Amino acid sequence: MTPNATRIAIIGAGKGGVALLDLLHQIPDVDIVGITDKDPAAPGLQRARDLHVLVEPQAADLIQNERVTLIMDVTGDPAMTRMIQTLKRPTAEVLSGAAARLLWKLVQHQSKLEAELFQADKLAGLGSFAAGIAHDINNPLQLILGLAENLEDEQDLAVVHEQARDITEAVKRTSAICRDLTRYARRKGAVEDVMVNLNTKLDEALRIARYAVTLQDVTVVKRYVDEAVVKGNPDELLHVFVNLITNAVQAIQVRGTLTLETRIGPDGTVSASVSDTGCGIPKEAFSKIFEPLYTTKPPGKGTGLGLYNVMSVISKMDGHICVESDVGVGTTFRIEFPQMQPTTSCAPL
Repeated sequence: MTPNATRIAIIGAGKGGVALLDLLHQIPDVDIVGITDKDPAAPGLQRARDLHVLVEPQAADLIQNERVTLIMDVTGDPAMTRMIQTLKRPTAEVLSGAAARLLWKLVQHQSKLEAELFQADKLAGLGSFAAGIAHDINNPLQLILGLAENLEDEQDLAVVHEQARDITEAVKRTSAICRDLTRYARRKGAVEDVMVNLNTKLDEALRIARYAVTLQDVTVVKRYVDEAVVKGNPDELLHVFVNLITNAVQAIQVRGTLTLETRIGPDGTVSASVSDTGCGIPKEAFSKIFEPLYTTKPPGKGTGLGLYNVMSVISKMDGHICVESDVGVGTTFRIEFPQMQPTTSCAPL
């Protein structure tokens, strides 16, 4: 943390506290000293633990903490306002009342905008998937049509049963396509973070990404380890991997290799990486690729929101993303997450 960092104490761990945690922990020069709430079951307290932020049982102790330079009171409780004014250190400033409510509205507005950008990027991606989707749905439909026409004149009961089974399988394949796309396209709801198996999500993302890019000239290599499990939003992680896999295959201009890998490091961190043997990214573009609306793709081929959304999701999970690339050799995007052990009460998705 830099010497001039703003060191914040959050008083109140309801919806406002959760929103502040998610926003402030992403800002490099902000240090969240701790959070407190009179309700030990307040949602912000668990969120703080997930982010490795101190949960202070006693509000007075947090208010008087000598490291704190800014106290943010989102309780709306006049008694808390009086306590803060009585106990705070002279060097600590206070944000509460109307100012805190305004900040809460701004945070809500930013969250809404991020959700809209996230959804817009998914829907734009589905538009580019149209040809692949049509192809994958048309094939089983043509099979069903041909088999149904044959059944009109077929007298052999054994053949009828065999073709009926083929029709059933073709319908199941079409249903699976529709199910995958519906799950991917749906708007992100207020889903609590759950345990997510990264291997499963990478495989699911590969099934979705193939509608946007052709995989017939691409060799797919999977290097998975067991227990590659993190805590997060499964829909958001799916979108992250769809973006990275789609970008990787699009970078492979003729033939090449796509490598999907998960690891658990000696320090307990869990990582997932997507690598390609494509055209690579110029070093001068590294500082821009995660900016909103920046894209190196031709007009109509990219929204410039994909990697921005990837970065937003990973930051919210307290993770880290890095890129290694050489022009003409290939690119690797590696995401590192803090390790979260699955519980017996919830199976990884």
